[in-house]
Amino acid sequence: MAFWKKIQPRQFKKPAIALAILLLLFYLFNNILMPRYVQQGKTTKVPNVVGKPLDQAFKLLSDAGLAGKKAETKTDKQYPEGTVVVQIPPADAEVKFGRGIYLTVSGGEPQVVVPGLRGLTLRAATFLLEKAGLALGTIRYEVSEEYPLGNVIDQDTPENTKVSNGRVINLVVSQGKSGDQVPVPDLTKRTFSEAEKIVILAGLRVGNITYQVNAELLPNTVIDQFPKPGQLVPTGQAIDLVVAQKGEKANDLQNTP
Repeated sequence: MAFWKKIQPRQFKKPAIALAILLLLFYLFNNILMPRYVQQGKTTKVPNVVGKPLDQAFKLLSDAGLAGKKAETKTDKQYPEGTVVVQIPPADAEVKFGRGIYLTVSGGEPQVVVPGLRGLTLRAATFLLEKAGLALGTIRYEVSEEYPLGNVIDQDTPENTKVSNGRVINLVVSQGKSGDQVPVPDLTKRTFSEAEKIVILAGLRVGNITYQVNAELLPNTVIDQFPKPGQLVPTGQAIDLVVAQKGEKANDLQNTP
């Protein structure tokens, strides 16, 4: 009996291994080798996977008998990060089964680093923003004992933050130690609605509006202003604006709010 107990596990172990090998071979033959043999020489249409997440794109291609291959990653504004932006061959192309489809994947929108602007003059801050691929937004003026007149006190997006290219950065600028006078903001090339908001935030008001025909600028764009940017004026001072309008001949209209 002791001898039987020793050899019994070995006698059952070999058939079990053989059965497992047979099942594995059957699976490989039935699911991989046989489909390839049957499909050999046949063609299929490439599915459209542009805009799909990479994993989903691979599955759609695999279901169509094709092999998805990641080619490269590049920044893209249109498609979210991790989704397919280009496929080669393109959708609906007729290709052989098993063909590799090369996919370019979106890395998301281009990112830029926000520069530190505190303590800089408004002109220098504007230059740095443009150099970084960013845009100057609204400017709010505040009395400051620490920062000289016209220097940046604060920015709404902290420095060294990574943001999308073209992001608007709003600033708080010093109007000096006294709140009795404020510097006139630069309103040129702003839309009238933007200029109006900036004037109000600066503690000023919109004065006379002169409409002037201008073929180079969009209608309702500020062409000129008085007083000029940077001049110190009393709080509540009216800022006169020259605004672009459509037309072939210069026919200025005066409008006093």
